[in-house]
Amino acid sequence: MSVSTTTDPIDARALRGWATLRRNPLFWISTILLSVIVIAGVIAPWISPNNPETARLDMINQPPSSEYWLGGDGTGRDVFSRLVFAIRTTLLGVAITVAVSAVIGLATGLVAGYRGGVIDDVLSWAANLIIVLPSMMVLIAMFAAIGPSVGVTMVVLGVILSPNFFRLVRNQTVAVRNELYVDAARVSGVRPIRIVFRHILRVILAPIVIMSASIGSLAIVMQAGLSFLGLGDASTPTWGTMLLDAFKNLYTAPFLLLWPGLMIAFTAGAFLLLANAIGDTVAGGRPPVRAPKLALAPLTPSPRGSRGTALLEIDGMSVAFAQADSTELVVVHDTTLSVERGEIVGIVGESGSGKSQTILATLGLLADGGYQRAGSVAVAGTRLASLSPRHRRRLLGQTVGYIPQEPMSNLDPSFTIGSQLTEPLREIAGHSRSSARKKALELLGRVGITDPQRVYDSYPHQISGGMAQRVLIAGAVACEPKLLIADEPTTALDVTVQAEILDLLRSLQKERGLGVLLVTHNLGVVADLCDRVIVMQDGQIRETGDVRQVLRDPHHPYTQSLLASTLVNAPNRGAWVVPDSSAKLATDSANQGIEGMAVR
Repeated sequence: MSVSTTTDPIDARALRGWATLRRNPLFWISTILLSVIVIAGVIAPWISPNNPETARLDMINQPPSSEYWLGGDGTGRDVFSRLVFAIRTTLLGVAITVAVSAVIGLATGLVAGYRGGVIDDVLSWAANLIIVLPSMMVLIAMFAAIGPSVGVTMVVLGVILSPNFFRLVRNQTVAVRNELYVDAARVSGVRPIRIVFRHILRVILAPIVIMSASIGSLAIVMQAGLSFLGLGDASTPTWGTMLLDAFKNLYTAPFLLLWPGLMIAFTAGAFLLLANAIGDTVAGGRPPVRAPKLALAPLTPSPRGSRGTALLEIDGMSVAFAQADSTELVVVHDTTLSVERGEIVGIVGESGSGKSQTILATLGLLADGGYQRAGSVAVAGTRLASLSPRHRRRLLGQTVGYIPQEPMSNLDPSFTIGSQLTEPLREIAGHSRSSARKKALELLGRVGITDPQRVYDSYPHQISGGMAQRVLIAGAVACEPKLLIADEPTTALDVTVQAEILDLLRSLQKERGLGVLLVTHNLGVVADLCDRVIVMQDGQIRETGDVRQVLRDPHHPYTQSLLASTLVNAPNRGAWVVPDSSAKLATDSANQGIEGMAVR
């Protein structure tokens, strides 16, 4: 199996990680500058030659000297001492503002973006209301009501600035929540809060870091502005009050404007430079962590279950999507089907026939605007509509394994393969970290990967499409499900790999007694693999029955046309006879189709 050499920019940064950050000159410049400023504020009592509040009449507006290193202000106080003591007040205010705005904005933005609907509307309305409030008037009114207080001021400022975080996080979450790897985590039974913090928050972390620095810079400027307007605490040294004093003495000591102005500019600029340097690196994720080598133990086969127990029952299900003109588009009509233990059922039809929407509705993965308008779905005898979201997630995670289309898109590029395989094992199956790692390596070996340890340590961009599909199959059976739902599992793969994947699915199904619901457009795959077949067109089931009967003697005109389009210039025959290796012929090509294949 070859390894893909195509490298996505985000994945490449994931490999470079901190090495990239260390080579960025902006990182070092901003880090050194901020470090100097922070250290100066911490050790201010030891490096200040004078008390910042001590005034001397003989030092009023005096230029720099051995006594006052940066000169004296309009009341005879030491400018240098006040400058370094003001660092404490400024950075404390920045920390309060950023923390308050980030906590409020992150919490509400993640909830609104991930949940959508009425919650999104209400929180967006509240954020818009705060944005239109005149922030400076609110702060002035607060001063009039409670008096000057740096802490309270910065808390209120944090609330006022929180919509900036909210809008950013909400929009970024909306963009990420429907990624295929997020859907895969949902089907695996991973809790929403874990999905949000592990798969969504990590992706949007870079813009959040940059926004934090922007808010910090804005907090510095607004704090200084409020103090400059005389709304600060006159007894507390701040750069704003120093600017106000310098402005009052502009004509007699203009040099006093220089020092607080430079501190404001350097500190705010350093925050922005550091954020951009870190943001570029954080966007790529973290470098891989090497796991210790483990010996592979053989998997214990699960006993094949007896037929007759329905693992999946869909009764009269209809699926629709809301349209912009308040109408609805029905894409699945009154669909009824079932899958029993140990049975492979195929849903076949052309693109747009509704087969994938049936699966997505069953798993609760419909795109925005989609909903189940009628019917019911039961898994292992339990109707999903009767369950709370938590119990529904648990049932699906433990009972259903899902193999989606497009294997590369269903793996999170920010995490290693091993990390993504062990997540449901720890979350759903209750494995410890070491036990989950061992189980994941066993699964990788079982699905035919010759070097499980290397793949375990790899990122998705470092493996081929065939390997990625095998990884998804390993993940689908990791928690010992009873039902396996496969949506076009071989579409994006070449002919040889398709045959290998079909062989793997067949062997896993027999080994574990799985019920399998297979969605495909390939009648050859149905003929080779399935026990029963369901033919769909325009969201409706046109024909269903035993695969031998349907393919030998199709009754519906649509099924006949599908069969005729698959056989190139060949009459419909009553049976196909081929050797046992039919799986390798199952997907030879679109032209060959089911020509020369046998119905089991």
